[in-house]
Amino acid sequence: MSEKKKLEELELKQQSEEKPEKKGSVLWEICSWIFTFALAIGLALVLKNYVIINATVPTGSMEHTIEPGDDLFGLRLTYHFSEVKRGDIIIFRFPDDETQKYVKRVIGLPGETVTIEDGEIYIDDSETPLDEPYLKDEWVQATGPFTFEVPEDGYLVMGDNRNDSYDARYWDNTYVTSDQIIGKAYMIYYPFSRFGSLYK
Repeated sequence: MSEKKKLEELELKQQSEEKPEKKGSVLWEICSWIFTFALAIGLALVLKNYVIINATVPTGSMEHTIEPGDDLFGLRLTYHFSEVKRGDIIIFRFPDDETQKYVKRVIGLPGETVTIEDGEIYIDDSETPLDEPYLKDEWVQATGPFTFEVPEDGYLVMGDNRNDSYDARYWDNTYVTSDQIIGKAYMIYYPFSRFGSLYK
């Protein structure tokens, strides 16, 4: 066999061996992209359902801390690692209709007695009213007297706009229970002009 013939056969053999490798390489690339895409979707779903909360406040009940239409960012896992604190803004399932999500501020903690008189809040018969610097307007509607005995697995919550907030003062089921709390709200992310923390 001539040298030229041998070279031609060798080249044909190499080409036939390369073709499956190229097909395998393309298939591997496609599978890699599919896996990456599926992983990204899975991660996004995990974050959405188990870590991050997005909420929009449609009313003025939390003015001026949160304005109507503000989009909030919160974390579902916060209260797996820490206790609910007075002053926290929580996202929760409304006790009178758990299909609805509400956003309010925690005022009364489990086991406390909360008294409201003349627009002042007193915890456990304290003579000093609760300091509420987040209230921007004078509280003139439904100012008391109210007395709330917060149960051991309950929280008393109210809106920052006390004059226009449908909150514990009016609900049939007065207290938010631990299992109704979805998470803690941390910041406004939209509109961008209001971007920032809810705790200032």
